[in-house]
Amino acid sequence: MAETLLSPGVLTRENDQSLVTQGPIVAGLALLGPTVKGPVNIPTVVTSYSDYKNKFGGAFESASITYEYLTSIAINNYFQQGGETAIVTRIASGSFAPATSDVRAIMHADSSSFTLETLSEGAIMNNSGSVSTSGSLVSGSSDNVRYEIANVDSGSGTFNLLVRRGDDNSRTKTILESWSDLSLDPNSTNYIESVIGNQVKNFDTDSDGNQFVQTTGSYINNSRYIRVSSVGLPTLNYLDNEGNFKSEYTSSLPQIGSGSNEGAFLNAAGNVYGNGANGNTRLKMNDEIDISSIQGLEASNYTASLALLQNEDEYDYEILSMPGVTVQNGAVAVATAIDTVTERGDAIAIVDTRDYGSTLNQTVTSAQTLDSSYAATYWPWVQMQSLETGKLIWSPASTAIPGVYATNDRIGAEWFAPAGFNRGGVGGVIQAERKLSPADRDTLYLGKVNPLATFPGNGTVVFGQKTLQTKATSLDRVNVRRLLIELKRTVGNIGKTLLFEQNTTATRNRFLAAVNPYMESIQQRQGLYSYRVVMDDTNNTADVIDRNQMVGQIFLQPTKTAEYIVLDFNVTPTGVEF
Repeated sequence: MAETLLSPGVLTRENDQSLVTQGPIVAGLALLGPTVKGPVNIPTVVTSYSDYKNKFGGAFESASITYEYLTSIAINNYFQQGGETAIVTRIASGSFAPATSDVRAIMHADSSSFTLETLSEGAIMNNSGSVSTSGSLVSGSSDNVRYEIANVDSGSGTFNLLVRRGDDNSRTKTILESWSDLSLDPNSTNYIESVIGNQVKNFDTDSDGNQFVQTTGSYINNSRYIRVSSVGLPTLNYLDNEGNFKSEYTSSLPQIGSGSNEGAFLNAAGNVYGNGANGNTRLKMNDEIDISSIQGLEASNYTASLALLQNEDEYDYEILSMPGVTVQNGAVAVATAIDTVTERGDAIAIVDTRDYGSTLNQTVTSAQTLDSSYAATYWPWVQMQSLETGKLIWSPASTAIPGVYATNDRIGAEWFAPAGFNRGGVGGVIQAERKLSPADRDTLYLGKVNPLATFPGNGTVVFGQKTLQTKATSLDRVNVRRLLIELKRTVGNIGKTLLFEQNTTATRNRFLAAVNPYMESIQQRQGLYSYRVVMDDTNNTADVIDRNQMVGQIFLQPTKTAEYIVLDFNVTPTGVEF
């Protein structure tokens, strides 16, 4: 239609302003630990255990023993207990790289039509080598992938790309993804890089020592397994103005089938499992963890990724956990985790104090070295069943407690105590390391350690909700700390909408109109006894406004939990009327 008016009339025009900008990564749990595969040091969202397993793997074999990392145990328990999303950061030692595969062109034996690269890093992604008569890769596994080219159409310059599981064969293919009508023409809407993606995320440190994730590449990765690292023989404007293909480009199309390497990927650098294990080393896992080996890692491997998770604009989560790292084997890493959530002010860290086999007094002594309302600890260790191996393994409490929080939030809310028989049952636990007596529970609770108690008919139950804060205030309880976290997150987001607005009564009233109904809803849902929000001329004086500030004050009376119930039974003489 016409874009200008030459005579009287009405001109209607369209301005597409619907570009969606990427927000922060939002999840209930941020979990750090070793995994079988996946991107190293890159916080990645998972929405279910199957999603986690696709991205990070399940069980693995080392020294002829099958293992499952505590990371997998924790994430499975979290989703089983009602958790919805999690941010997983794969911790590893050493240098790692993705595996690549050159897809050969039809008429160019020594040239690549394009090159694919795995999103996951480490030598476990390699599967090149001999091929059996059935077309299976001898070194292919369920944790790596292969590719296949099908339906090459020289008339349109398109083809299909199948992503197959590495342990399949020609007769029984396991197709993980299928991409149809791909093109090597950069001007095509189906250009392979734009459809599959070509972005690379690198964990880096700048000259000031700050950790960050740098993203390169023009197209978002839509595949869950691979990206296109390069297109060696692009077919620019494959069709001419008449709609006919250009013959000089047909030889650039990829070969049908699995290619010269049977669709294998190779040349990935790094250890097989990303934790120092090379397949022959017996790892210290579960109850054998100590300062010399935390599932094949050292506590220092965690600190850089913890620094990355301090960025609340990029990563939004409520709980931080790194099962396997304790005060005993990694005091600096535990302190860094607590500093991370304290600096953010919108999350709580679930930390462990001791390795398996420690005494009650050792546990309390280690807890006394910590002082923060943004952290809580639980004891003793618990026995859980590995989903991947079927074995019963000993796990630190931090493996199971995020699931307890998820159950608490689903049944109640963040400001309810994640403890007791109604919301504190530790799901998935076979037994605790030891059964605590009432005297044991008293000693632990006085020492800021939340007991995991065992009761006949009720199993293992969280029987305390103290934070690691030493000073006796309302914030020495988990439910109050989590209430404040929830309030600060929501009210803070409301405040962000007023940034750079006019500092007037009207703007301040907008804040009150949004915050007061929210606070009222928290009160009605038993989170507060009472509250008051002040943002007016009393705290926004002329000098405050001249400093470009807008000040609000929120006064709270958090709801307290009944942790000590006193029942007096009074025996009266016969004849006394009630």
